[in-house]
Amino acid sequence: MSDDEKAHGVPVADTISSIPGLPPDPDAHLSDAEREAIDRKLILRLDFILIPWLCLLYLMAFLDRTNIGNAKIAHLATDLDLSTPQFNMTLTIFFISYSVFEPLTNILLKRLRPSIFIPIIIVTWGASMLGMGFVTNYSGLLAARWFLGLCEAGLFPGINYYLSCWYKRSEFGIRAAIFFSAAAVSGSFGGLLAAAIGLLDDKRGYAGWQWIFIIEGALTMALGVVSFFMVHDFPDEARFLSPDDRVRVIRRLKLDQQSSAEHEEFRSSYLMAALKDWKMWLGMAIYMGCDMPLYAFSLFLPSIIANLGWGGSVVHSQLMSVPPYAAAAILTIAIGYVADRTRQRGLCNICTSLLGIIGFSMLIGSARPGVQYAGTFLAALGIYPCIANTITWVANNAEGVYKRGVVLGFVIGWGNLNGIVSSNIYFAAPRYFVGHGVVMGYMVVFLFGGSLLMTLLLRRENARRKRGDRDHWVQGLNPAEIDMLGDRRPDFLYTT
Repeated sequence: MSDDEKAHGVPVADTISSIPGLPPDPDAHLSDAEREAIDRKLILRLDFILIPWLCLLYLMAFLDRTNIGNAKIAHLATDLDLSTPQFNMTLTIFFISYSVFEPLTNILLKRLRPSIFIPIIIVTWGASMLGMGFVTNYSGLLAARWFLGLCEAGLFPGINYYLSCWYKRSEFGIRAAIFFSAAAVSGSFGGLLAAAIGLLDDKRGYAGWQWIFIIEGALTMALGVVSFFMVHDFPDEARFLSPDDRVRVIRRLKLDQQSSAEHEEFRSSYLMAALKDWKMWLGMAIYMGCDMPLYAFSLFLPSIIANLGWGGSVVHSQLMSVPPYAAAAILTIAIGYVADRTRQRGLCNICTSLLGIIGFSMLIGSARPGVQYAGTFLAALGIYPCIANTITWVANNAEGVYKRGVVLGFVIGWGNLNGIVSSNIYFAAPRYFVGHGVVMGYMVVFLFGGSLLMTLLLRRENARRKRGDRDHWVQGLNPAEIDMLGDRRPDFLYTT
């Protein structure tokens, strides 16, 4: 008997038989041990086929949106004669197009199918990145960054939504963490790659920063073409699964109180349900508390390190940005594992955010290079794990095919819109008091404070549902109508 069934006193057999649309069990004739073995084999197959390629795609996406930070210390601003406000505007314009189009992309993903939608946007943003290598002035760089944001808008919310349609709520966190750890890895890889590409400075008449954009753009386009063969559709249409395996995936999601693996026509009621859900609005506040610091950190870390006063070449500064990202990637996966096992996502956010707050306090409070460099480690450790954990938390608590997609689109879109703030607060080198202070304020108020409030409110709501205070919501409804309530079903317990 599951925890949910224990809480409501409902027998397992009665609970299963009341689930609308639950397909027949292809393994009904097998023993429990045999069924568990089949389930483990299925999950391992999903992990092997889905996760590695999606991680690679997000690594390239995050690398392509943040490599302008590496290009800056490779003399991009000097060569294009950009003032500080102009450089910051090239960062800002990406987040405008990126955020405006994000809430729409999960609907397009569902309608066009992942195997079509995702490869198309990869090829187009790769072309935008490639074009950045040939710009000769401020306006050209602005245009390229605008289209880069537009084309990248669908990847992060789309893949998080896509993965949530394959895994149970208790399994999604570690997968989302592994997927997002690609962002931290891209920071390490980006520093290494920029250092290597920088050695091509003046080759064939192109500067080192131009080669960064040209090589990474061409590589992205190649990955986009291959993605037509590597990205699969949702479980009910995935061609790499046998018919029985498709049924198994859908059954395990249905039994986990999810219906997102199946097709459903979009209706405006799903949008209204998302807009009326207080969890979405509070989730937006929490996500802005980690997403704005994420972009501030990733865009300006190379400059922060270059200004530590240690001397050294551009290549040395690029390489020094690698270790903080590597540490963040490891902790991101560790927090994903812990949160899945404990289902205490709020507590994980609260504790992890304190590391970042301490890190930015060190950057503000000390001029010693060693202390500041240590602060960058803590800052990375406090930001990156909270991104994946927050997205998983939001997805766990938004049920319904389109509602979850809309909620994730709004949460992620709003968080990324705050990248505009990230782009315009780091201007007083070398200490960046204003930048670090604003980032710390976001983490204290929105990430730490928002996570604490969400945890308390969800626990209070779960207590009401366990007491039966919400049972009147389903009076007079048939099983199909109850299922349509999604996370408003009285027997749906939130992940806190």
